[in-house]
Amino acid sequence: MASVPNKVLERLAAGIKQFQPILSAAKTRDAGEADTVTIVKDMLAEIFGYNKYSEVTSEHAIKGTYCDLAIKMDEKIQTLIEVKAIGLELKDTHVKQAVDYAANQGVEWVLLTNGVSWRIYQITFAKPIDQELVVDLDFLSLNAKSSNDVEMLYLWCKEAWGRSVLGEYQAQKQALSRFFLGAVLVTDPVLEVIRRELRRLSPEVRIEIEHIKTVLVGEVIKRDVTEGDKANEARRKISKAANKSLRNTAAGEIKSKSASGSSQSNTETSPASE
Repeated sequence: MASVPNKVLERLAAGIKQFQPILSAAKTRDAGEADTVTIVKDMLAEIFGYNKYSEVTSEHAIKGTYCDLAIKMDEKIQTLIEVKAIGLELKDTHVKQAVDYAANQGVEWVLLTNGVSWRIYQITFAKPIDQELVVDLDFLSLNAKSSNDVEMLYLWCKEAWGRSVLGEYQAQKQALSRFFLGAVLVTDPVLEVIRRELRRLSPEVRIEIEHIKTVLVGEVIKRDVTEGDKANEARRKISKAANKSLRNTAAGEIKSKSASGSSQSNTETSPASE
């Protein structure tokens, strides 16, 4: 994760101390949704650095209905925020509502919160529309002195938004997921490395890549890691990245050959020095 500026660190730590008692009191009196929205707007301003008058819009209209809040920067909606009453447990139905809002707006990020629980989802615009939970934290359990807790809050800050920190965090999290690692293990380059090591350990044994792959998929890697939508998505992303790398390599070789040929041509056609 990108380093957090000291000024932002101080603001985040102070925000934890400021709003934890406010949230506790609101939870004790079982504050309603309207009061929770007010608290969340204050948190977006005081903690996360957004201008609550120009960058945080209330009841954003979406096809005849409304999303509680939206963050708008550079004349564009960056994220939608669905707020529930502080005493209400967040459920899958609430997520679906927020995701539907985002899909209608073409917005990639959704925040679902009741003031205490903060859940950030990334929307995948596929068929069907899907979402992935990226951040899930309990604000009342945060420690202002914990660098990890403060860095997790930074993901949603205005300063981090401009640096695409949330997207980078999601990419790192995805790359280290069991589905992604499972898919990487059975790619030809990795299987070739494993075969080379096995041959070094047992030079008299003939081992083929397909044999290794069969054992990994059938006996070593758990079945739920290699099957299902998330496993298929991981394989698609790895294949796409590999193809892109091959295209870049080929383009680089063509450019290098072209430059070499041009240099040689210039040498051959240049007049001899007197």
